[in-house]
Amino acid sequence: MKQFINEKEDMVTEAIDGIIATSGGALTRLDGYPHIRVVVRSDWDKSKVALVSGGGSGHEPAHAGFVGAGMLTAAVCGDVFASPSVDAVLAGILAVTGPAGCLLIVKNYTGDRLNFGLAAERARAFGHKVSMVIVDDDVALPDLPQARGLAGTLFVHKIAGAMAENGADLEACAAAAKRVIKGSRSIGMSLDTCTVPGSPKENRIPHGMAELGLGIHGEAGVEQVISGGAKDAVAKVTEKLAAAIPDTPHVALVNNLGGASVLEMSILTHGFLASPIGDRIKMIVGPDAMMTALDMHGFSISVMELSPGDDELLAQPVTVPGWPGCKPMAALKTLPLPDGLSPVRAPASPHEPTKAFLTTCCQVLIESEADLNTLDAKSGDGDTGSTLATAARALIDAMDTLPLADHTQLYRAIGLELSQTMGGSSGVLLAIFFAAAGDASSSGMPMREALQIGLDRMRQIGGANPGDRTMVDALMPALDALDAGLSQAASAARTGADYTATLTTAKAGRATYINAEQLEGHTDPGAEAVARLFEHLAS
Repeated sequence: MKQFINEKEDMVTEAIDGIIATSGGALTRLDGYPHIRVVVRSDWDKSKVALVSGGGSGHEPAHAGFVGAGMLTAAVCGDVFASPSVDAVLAGILAVTGPAGCLLIVKNYTGDRLNFGLAAERARAFGHKVSMVIVDDDVALPDLPQARGLAGTLFVHKIAGAMAENGADLEACAAAAKRVIKGSRSIGMSLDTCTVPGSPKENRIPHGMAELGLGIHGEAGVEQVISGGAKDAVAKVTEKLAAAIPDTPHVALVNNLGGASVLEMSILTHGFLASPIGDRIKMIVGPDAMMTALDMHGFSISVMELSPGDDELLAQPVTVPGWPGCKPMAALKTLPLPDGLSPVRAPASPHEPTKAFLTTCCQVLIESEADLNTLDAKSGDGDTGSTLATAARALIDAMDTLPLADHTQLYRAIGLELSQTMGGSSGVLLAIFFAAAGDASSSGMPMREALQIGLDRMRQIGGANPGDRTMVDALMPALDALDAGLSQAASAARTGADYTATLTTAKAGRATYINAEQLEGHTDPGAEAVARLFEHLAS
């Protein structure tokens, strides 16, 4: 089992009880488990218009996560991806509806429309004022007469919820909801399908492909497209949105479908705001997981045309855990680096042989990126190749600004460059290595001795010694053999690197946390990088 669940039939009730238990008393539920699962505001006194929404579970935090002052009054929860029953919806309506009436907010799926619709009719028969709106914001199939309801539903919750909280009557809340629906558009993209508890995973999206225009229940998208990274994904999504919205101010909602990382969502948001429709976005919600599809590795973007007063309603504070807030877009601001972080650099001095030498060394690291990442995944976090390649690319870009004709200053300049462009502990250690080598060279030491001084300083500060399964295992013997020639140095580096594959205990770096079985037979990626560099120089 690859999900933290107990019995399938208890999932929704246990999840609801978990939400209520952590609400600080803000939420409660109706009796009637397991058939009636309705989450309600604890402070509700029926003095204002009630907002009721819901649908299948699996979209958390929707819908229970939006119950609270300023948004929903109650959420009716069905089984995973299944509409709640008519009785459950009716129970929710009857529990929260007073003289001001009730607004039902329903996503455009057949089961939801039918069950919420029939419950509304029965509630009216009891004498209650009930209005219902249907959200159909999906633009994946623009000619489809029954577009699906997606994360644009949250705009309706927020605008109508703020109006109801401010005392607007049912007619005004319903009219605003319909206006918001008319002005909202959404589309999603995913790299993988979701995993429905108790069912086999449908692996219909091949590696290297993405699905565009898919729904929130794991249903197939409009088309499968080549996955070309975040910028390409945003371009494909915004192309669909641009064709469906006017050139007027909008609010955007960037939604995680459940399985994308926070890092990915921030990158996608950056790309979206830099897209051709980015200048239309005046307010933004997220990025955050708001209406998910279980663990789907994807995102959706919803936009809504702004009308006068919407900005205040969107920004009005709420007490619900699922709403991340709506913020106005602001120009990017930067502050200058503090004194001491803008180092004094030696003036650039050209020297073509040195430039060619450094460039080829950098290219070796860039070409080894994937191999070194694969090695690092066995004993670390899989990024050694990318860290070295990023530093190598930055060094190539900075080549014409370096003092190439003065090797003493060059060591120091390389150390400064690495300290600013190379992440992780490797960047710091190599910056120390080159800085110390530069200091030693300035006192008249030859190259090999200066580099050995750099290595000694790096070992002293970093704490790594031969046999600790680090780059030291390759670099130290290579420098010791350097006076005998590059071939001998390359051979020593390779022997040292290969030796790390026999070490089942690491005493420095992230590999210290890895067990012996995972380490045995895998060369340390830092040592492998050193060996490849010397082998290239020897060739």
